[in-house]
Amino acid sequence: MNTKYIFVTGGVVSGLGKGITAASLGRLLKNRGYKVTIQKFDPYINVDPGTMNPYEHGEVFVTDDGAETDLDLGHYERFIDENLTKNSSITMGKIYKSVIEKERRGDYLGKTVQVIPHITNEIKEKIYGFEDTDTDIVITEIGGTVGDIEGVSIIEAIRQVGLEKNKEDVVYIHVTLLPYIFGSNEIKSKPTQHSVKELQGLGIKPDILVCRTEQDIPDTVREKLSLFCNVRKSSVIQNKTADCLYAVPLMLEEEGLAREVCNHLRLEKYIPNNAKWEEMIGKIRKIDKNEIVNIGLVGKYIKLEDSYISVIESLYHAGFANNVNVKVHLIDSEKITRENVAEQLKGLNSIVIPGGFGDRGIEGMIETIKYVRENNIPFLGICLGMQMTVVEFARNVLGIKDADSEEFNKATENQVIHIMEEQKKVNKKGGTMRLGAYPCIIKENTLAQKLYGETEISERHRHRFEYNNDYRERLEEAGLKVSGTSPDGLLVEMVEIENHPYFIAGQFHPELKSRPNRPAPLFVGLVKSAINTR
Repeated sequence: MNTKYIFVTGGVVSGLGKGITAASLGRLLKNRGYKVTIQKFDPYINVDPGTMNPYEHGEVFVTDDGAETDLDLGHYERFIDENLTKNSSITMGKIYKSVIEKERRGDYLGKTVQVIPHITNEIKEKIYGFEDTDTDIVITEIGGTVGDIEGVSIIEAIRQVGLEKNKEDVVYIHVTLLPYIFGSNEIKSKPTQHSVKELQGLGIKPDILVCRTEQDIPDTVREKLSLFCNVRKSSVIQNKTADCLYAVPLMLEEEGLAREVCNHLRLEKYIPNNAKWEEMIGKIRKIDKNEIVNIGLVGKYIKLEDSYISVIESLYHAGFANNVNVKVHLIDSEKITRENVAEQLKGLNSIVIPGGFGDRGIEGMIETIKYVRENNIPFLGICLGMQMTVVEFARNVLGIKDADSEEFNKATENQVIHIMEEQKKVNKKGGTMRLGAYPCIIKENTLAQKLYGETEISERHRHRFEYNNDYRERLEEAGLKVSGTSPDGLLVEMVEIENHPYFIAGQFHPELKSRPNRPAPLFVGLVKSAINTR
């Protein structure tokens, strides 16, 4: 079978759920027995989101191979349950960087370097990069909305793909908005018509419209969209807000999205096997609405929920596994003090402190950790959360009052978190960062082993500073046990406290590998403990 290509574009406004649409379609095609991968093209000039402000861009999702990517890749992985790679996250920054490097090397033999063909060829090279793999279907989401000046070259490249490949090997899906005007009690199709006209003006005729709406689309509106947007009526797909994010694939299945894609691509495996996904959604919907645990997420980027989207989704996954509804409370660590910590955390059944960079809000995190440690409140620390756990314990249990992280206080004599000498030999600051999947050996008879059920795991990292082994013996003797390390024993990956309902922290990001049907063990344990101690 030839590799099939699906392109998902967006119109009218951003934030309509192109990523969820692409991820849902990937799940439906995977349930038909196809090997599916998904990639995202972002129009911005940054090489990757690694240096972007979380308030502006949301979380940075990290793949096994260490790519810092857009948060949509998290949705892709959670829906299709496949580990993606750096090839699934392409920015225009990467494209321009690659083209300029080729020009400097003389690869273009002195030709004038232009958007067409050089930029568009570079984009197509990334799209065609899966052809020599076992991938059957490549779903490509185009970031932004049609008409954005930054994305014109991407639209032009995918137009060319439609010319270069067989007609039955390429399908274009346009995700758009159908606003409901309450005054006139009408769904309006004109914004979608204008968006499709814009796309057609760039040379692409959409095959399928996925219409984001809060109301059922009447037949008359479907007929109007079909006529004025030049798509079949059966290819006008309704996408309403679902009661559960993970129910969207089944809703789109019922609407006929996968059916239309199969018809356009002439796919032989037409009948889906959605039984396991339906069983999972059925189980989620059966959870008693009154069964609630309240979990506090104490972080520094809480003004934008997307900054912690994978952590939040992982907590929901753990709730599914424990037959309970998880209510996440976002708490600004900057506002927590020794005097108000009890009030800030009042009514919460457990606490998570996630990752982050910079010293803003750090003292509030330390006060939070001290409070949950002393008051037997279930706690999970992630990355920065683990580092602050070590700092808090060193200060308040060992009595090292100036204990700190080298990241925040280079002058202190007691850097319990630091950059190792081996890392300091790397000239570029960015080169000292640990990114991607690393193995972890779990010690036997620990909470970590009980949670994971094995002694060797692999988790994804995104950090620069490490636990300082010079303090290891003293910290362990005082009760902060090391329960997971790198295979050579040098890098501390997990710490925990005994005789506490649940107190564990990891240097890695367990949320990056959590799935709705396969939740991350550290979150499952946290929610379970929250239930038992509420």
